[in-house]
Amino acid sequence: MPSLPRPRILSDALLASGLMAAPPAMAVTEESQAWITESLAIRASEADMVTLDMSQRFRRDRSDDEQALFRVALDHRVARGVLIGGGIAYVEGRKEEEMRLFQQVTLNKGIWLARTRLEQRFFDTADEASWRLRQRVQASVPVDRDGRWTVVGAMEVFFHLNRARASDKSGLAVMRHQVGLRHAVSPAMDVQLLYMRQQNFRDRRPDAVAHVPWLTLSWKI
Repeated sequence: MPSLPRPRILSDALLASGLMAAPPAMAVTEESQAWITESLAIRASEADMVTLDMSQRFRRDRSDDEQALFRVALDHRVARGVLIGGGIAYVEGRKEEEMRLFQQVTLNKGIWLARTRLEQRFFDTADEASWRLRQRVQASVPVDRDGRWTVVGAMEVFFHLNRARASDKSGLAVMRHQVGLRHAVSPAMDVQLLYMRQQNFRDRRPDAVAHVPWLTLSWKI
């Protein structure tokens, strides 16, 4: 593709400064995982939704082997397309256990969804809480007239706001990209299959990249 014209002096200066400031590239370590999630959404009232979900994450030893997550959330609609909520989660792995509290704001408009979540994570291997901010943006595009098949694309970034342990990283820690397909099997059940690329950014070590097929079964009552 031909490059667009640009001011020569300014572009050369920016290129030179970028090369001098850029850190040396590091290789990444890659692995394959497989995740399965079961989710149940219960409408408690016209404005309130309770969600129960659990996930099984099949991972290798270097990623703490297999992991299980259990989560309960309550979301309350405060305006059209605006939900506020929170909940609690428990994560069990071979090397550590985690109890997690979280608060979130979710915005919906058309095909777009944006969610901001703040988490307080309590590990059995740390003496203080680890605070994490997550920002997710998702597009869901129906591809048939009945709306039973939907293409889903999403990106989510994770920021660690403190260091609960000396080995923890602060700042941008994780980035996820997802693409897949969701199918409404019935008015009460959806099946979704995504491919997710997850990149963990690490200090003074190669980044860790995971390639994850992710199957989600969702029920609504």
